[in-house]
Amino acid sequence: MRATTDDGTHYRRSGSGAPVVLIHGVGADLEMWEPVAERLAPLHDVVRYDMLGHGASAKPPGPYRLDHFVDQLRRLADGLDLSKFVLAGFSMGGLVAQAFALAAPARIERLVLLNTVFDRSPPERAAAEARVREVLNGGHGAGIAAALERWFTPAFRAARPEVLGSIRRRMETNDLPAYAAAYGLFATADRALAERIGSIAVPTMVVTGAEDERSTAAMAMAMAARLPRGRCHIIPGQRHMTPLEVPDLVAALIAARARAGDSSIAAQ
Repeated sequence: MRATTDDGTHYRRSGSGAPVVLIHGVGADLEMWEPVAERLAPLHDVVRYDMLGHGASAKPPGPYRLDHFVDQLRRLADGLDLSKFVLAGFSMGGLVAQAFALAAPARIERLVLLNTVFDRSPPERAAAEARVREVLNGGHGAGIAAALERWFTPAFRAARPEVLGSIRRRMETNDLPAYAAAYGLFATADRALAERIGSIAVPTMVVTGAEDERSTAAMAMAMAARLPRGRCHIIPGQRHMTPLEVPDLVAALIAARARAGDSSIAAQ
């Protein structure tokens, strides 16, 4: 089922069973979750939605704050009668998921943070802030090819050009003021969250690709260590777009069906 709430949140709901909510990354939309949602739907009530400023959801003027995105998710969950659910966030969606878990811990069954930045170093933060300036100056399109190269492995780029084409089209057609506002938040929000996530008491799985250049394995391990009930899985040979490259594994991790001895996972 595809629908839009009265306050402008576009979402899709599929499957039945224990509820799972999926949050996409900055500049993307709910479509990025399609392969994972297909694998979760036989056993789960899967809800994915476009964040504020993205896809077909409302695009209010910036600047954006994390609590805007927390309120959006709260209203969506209330409207769909989701009292408690597994929450999985990818990249910027992982920052929103952390903020929601801090604001409404009783509503989270488990938290899954996929390819999510954590406590960037000064050079890493400078690179993110440079990207914000690039977008504001109209240079958004110039960085898309380089981003796709960072996000996907060479083998996947060669085998699945249609997937890269879909992501490219989404990036090229984003509403630029809304994208810049969202990226401005993405570039800075990890700093405040790093000081607060020690209060997230729900079971949390932190996942990234071993070759992810921006949401690094070191970040994932540090984040898991800071979380009272954190665990970390580093996926060998993977870069940033794990939900699209390895949807079987990502769905298994979200559903807590992955085994510690699974040879496709290196637990850290």
